[in-house]
Amino acid sequence: MDDDEDAPPIYLLPEDTLHQIFASLPLRQIIICRSLSKFFFQTLTSPSFLRLISPLFPLRLLALRPPHHHHHHHHHHHHHHLPSASSPCLLHAFDPHDNIWLRFSLSFLPFRSLHPVASSLGLVYLWGDSADSPDPAKSLVACNPLTRRFSVLPQLGSAWSRHGSVLVDSANRVMVLTELAALYFAGSGSGSTRWLKFSSNLPSKPRSPVLASDAVYALCDIGSPWRSQWKLFSCSLKTLKSAHHWIKLEKHEWGDVFDILKRPRLVKGTENSILMVGGLKSSFALNASCSTILILKLDLETLEWEEAGRMPVEMFQCFTESSKFKVFGGGNRVCFSGKRVGRLALWDCFDKKVEWRWIDGIPAPGDGFCRGFVFEAGLTELP
Repeated sequence: MDDDEDAPPIYLLPEDTLHQIFASLPLRQIIICRSLSKFFFQTLTSPSFLRLISPLFPLRLLALRPPHHHHHHHHHHHHHHLPSASSPCLLHAFDPHDNIWLRFSLSFLPFRSLHPVASSLGLVYLWGDSADSPDPAKSLVACNPLTRRFSVLPQLGSAWSRHGSVLVDSANRVMVLTELAALYFAGSGSGSTRWLKFSSNLPSKPRSPVLASDAVYALCDIGSPWRSQWKLFSCSLKTLKSAHHWIKLEKHEWGDVFDILKRPRLVKGTENSILMVGGLKSSFALNASCSTILILKLDLETLEWEEAGRMPVEMFQCFTESSKFKVFGGGNRVCFSGKRVGRLALWDCFDKKVEWRWIDGIPAPGDGFCRGFVFEAGLTELP
């Protein structure tokens, strides 16, 4: 009885009553309350409570990846308490709706050196080392940080985690793409439980590949060592098995669309579209400076480009010292980070209204570059 007398009164309420109280809170507040104590964490992650709040999902967030490739060299498992983006037990995500950073614990995963790389429909995909295996091979793991369930995809060699881009679509089809080869996993619903390997035969390393509308899109530099020449390539998932499955997408009407952008990158757009983002060159000179950052949108049905946004000049001035910038996001939101900028720039486009704003309070920004992905937090079951 002494323990009960010392416990806060809320701890003494019946579980059903607790569930009803917390189910009335906004989802963002529920996620914050989970980190208050072990009691709240167990109460608010129980299957019965998750079923009760399922109508509140999904929550569209922007999740951060840990600093680039640090997971291959350092084991942070002695520092689980550190609230940094490189902590293997935490996934940091920004909620643009409420302008707050949220933290999701990944401590339920029996892996070391966790490195989240992609997400689709509530599932996060990450590389990890088996805690009890001396083998350096990485495992690609699909997990749901809300339900705390996970499944391990078939084993891959560590070279794939170092050099491959992980792409996932809404059907939970997974692709790991490099310049020379592509690995494709159709998911457990397809009847196949192994990776299928195909030659990539791309002219150069695929930059910022995206999986959209049953096809993969990637930029390749086919220029010379002293002058870049970017082109857009695509590959339908249906033709993946054929020898010449990549095609160069070109239209005469596109003109110099690839020449006006410096270091262009692709981002997945809404429905049947992809975005191309880059610095807008002030001229066609070899080392021309950029006047701002431009976002172009390609309609995948009509293959027509249109301008989706350009960064305000006063915001872009913060990026002029950084010769490179990183881009991530998807759908209606794109984030930009640069060295010494100290915060993220966000392009937010809803109902055709465009808003540019800053995101402050980045958890442990590391080298100043932030990389990430869209995370639609929800109660998605594992495939």
